[in-house]
Amino acid sequence: MVDEKENDTKPVDAADSAPEGAKPEAMPRGEKKQAKAPKEGKEGKGGKGGKGAKAPAPAPEPEGPPAEPAPRARLLDFYEQRVRAKLQQQFGFKNPHQIPRLLKIVLNVGMGDASKNPKGLDAAVLELGSITGQRPLVTRAKKSIANFNLREGQPIGCAVTLRGGRMYEFLDRFISVAVPRMRDFRGLPTKSFDGRGNYTLGIKEQMIFPEIDYDKVEKIHGMDITLVTSAGRDDLAMALLRELGWPFRGETPQRVA
Repeated sequence: MVDEKENDTKPVDAADSAPEGAKPEAMPRGEKKQAKAPKEGKEGKGGKGGKGAKAPAPAPEPEGPPAEPAPRARLLDFYEQRVRAKLQQQFGFKNPHQIPRLLKIVLNVGMGDASKNPKGLDAAVLELGSITGQRPLVTRAKKSIANFNLREGQPIGCAVTLRGGRMYEFLDRFISVAVPRMRDFRGLPTKSFDGRGNYTLGIKEQMIFPEIDYDKVEKIHGMDITLVTSAGRDDLAMALLRELGWPFRGETPQRVA
């Protein structure tokens, strides 16, 4: 008997048995050809007829002379040159970071009839922006109150927070220009501190600011001005405001050079 293992023959591959230089047989119709590797065309190059990304167009040159930087606030220089040294000597501060300073000034205008008179709120926003030189933020109700016909999220006023040089510029204009224009002015109260070195003042009319045009005023309204300081006590904050020229009632205000 012939052994079956000896008669077993392996199938011969056509490609292996083909002689060298012979072309392989064509592929069946059902099989797909292998995708060729993409050639480096002219799109990626910046040569002739290239379709690559175009170079960005140069920015247009501004017309006229370049804008000059804003001058430094006069009251800020006065604080750094004179007020800091005087307060440190008066209260005996060993660390210069203990010297009180102004952190921010917040101006808040409340419009109770903003829902019935939306144009009045828009006018208040424009007026507050012209006074401070900064765009106000429209404040909205935090919760609904039925007795006041108030709904949550309803606009009820506007507010502005000033810091840095703009804060000192506003304070300088307020002390030297706006305050003397108050009717029957006899000084600002000394009991408006909150116990933590913050001072809040209420104004009845926005007409005291010279930026307001009398002919364009639709309604007279007031505002609250809050001066937030880094002093933790009222006496330190009062000394700071006094040195900055704040006109307290019954006192001669400090003259700012």
